[in-house]
Amino acid sequence: MAIAIAIIACQSLQLPSKPLTSTPVTIKLSGWGGSPVEQKLLTEVLHDFEAQHPTIKVRYEAISDQYMDVIKTRLVGEAAPDVFYLDALEAPFLMSQNVLEPLDAYITPKFDLPDFEDALLNSFKYQNQIYGLPKDYSTLALFYNKKAFAAAGLSSPPATWDELRNYSKQLTGKLNKYGFGENPELARQAYKIKAFGGQIVDQNGYATFASAAGLQGLELVVDQYQKDRSSAQKSDVGTNSGSEMLGQSKVAMVIEGNWAIPYLTETFPKLEFATAPVPTINDKKGTMLLTVAYVMNHLAQHKTEAWELIEYLTGKEGMQKWTGTGFALPTRKSVAKNLGYDRDPMRSPLVAGVDYATPWQVGEYSSAIVNNFDNQFVSALLGQQPLKQAMVQAQKEANQQVKAME
Repeated sequence: MAIAIAIIACQSLQLPSKPLTSTPVTIKLSGWGGSPVEQKLLTEVLHDFEAQHPTIKVRYEAISDQYMDVIKTRLVGEAAPDVFYLDALEAPFLMSQNVLEPLDAYITPKFDLPDFEDALLNSFKYQNQIYGLPKDYSTLALFYNKKAFAAAGLSSPPATWDELRNYSKQLTGKLNKYGFGENPELARQAYKIKAFGGQIVDQNGYATFASAAGLQGLELVVDQYQKDRSSAQKSDVGTNSGSEMLGQSKVAMVIEGNWAIPYLTETFPKLEFATAPVPTINDKKGTMLLTVAYVMNHLAQHKTEAWELIEYLTGKEGMQKWTGTGFALPTRKSVAKNLGYDRDPMRSPLVAGVDYATPWQVGEYSSAIVNNFDNQFVSALLGQQPLKQAMVQAQKEANQQVKAME
């Protein structure tokens, strides 16, 4: 597929001129299927765009399963949408294949590019060009059950990981079966690897997470799960997510993103919960930075209109409408200030985290890195093999796959 995409990228098309006809141009937009609340909100924002741009119609398609596989297949077949969602994790590969339209030539001073958070915008830059504009983001924060804390005599959230483990022991077996809900995926473990000076990948895109420094961060997770027996995975307690573990009172603490706030509020209205920054590890603040951008297909037939859509959705007005309900966090500093999320007791820890978060990107061949880590780390967590053995094996297999794909 990578070779086929590269072949498509070799095609050189001139920028189509804006049609002289008054017939509306249809722009196809694709994203993954979200919650009904998300889909309703997007529909409203798109209607507002069409009202302000009567010569442009937007046809939105939600791809509910295997999103990136579908997008890559359509890029190869020249049937990709004009504009589509692109997760930061997948961005390095597509940006390197020249199948995305660079946006620099479309961006004017009026668009106010410096208004975006640098860490978010940088996730969609490649070889000094901008290929995507981030539509929203989330970091991770600690979510905790206030009643469980009160029952255990805990008056404030843990500030360090040592405190979290101590709290977790005290909370286990009381109002909750376990003190802490653990998610073993690399997307939730990368900042722990970095806390002791480890790295996920090197500058050439090869896995390096099995270093002594990286293992030191991962050992915290394994020890809490195996020795303390105060943490649980979602599969241990029959739930589908960390948010559900907390909502069902299977655990007293989890580390989740902004999406957990509306989910918990709507699904578990009796739950009394609060948020706090992710506890420090090795005296270092840490969390993850997760973001998604709107990007333009390099072969889009109506690039001017496609840009107008991106410009509106990531502009100040469109972003204010998209993020104004608290469903998502704005990537523009001015919008965040207007909405006051830095002063919101629930969201302020998430907003503050953008300054020190680890961006969720692991090179051009992310699937090899992520899949091998996730498979082997779960095995180590369950005690099926020693942590070092598991991570060395995961790193070796990941790098063999990366080399084969280069």
